[in-house]
Amino acid sequence: MQAIRQFAKIKNHQLNIVLPNDFTAEDVEIIILPTSKQYEIPQWQIDEVRERTESYLKNPESASDIDTFLAEFENDL
Repeated sequence: MQAIRQFAKIKNHQLNIVLPNDFTAEDVEIIILPTSKQYEIPQWQIDEVRERTESYLKNPESASDIDTFLAEFENDL
């Protein structure tokens, strides 16, 4: 499934969406939601991403591929 998420400006009650050339779907579902003017990422989440990035950069071999991660995740459920 191909998915595109965009944030766009509404002008005169109109919305223009430009799709990438490799988007091949002929039918789409459009859901329009208002966005908050201010989106804040919690500090704990910023810290977590920085910590994980730093750990990965120090030892890239320690990273799991997506299949391994999902298998381990499902086993923990």
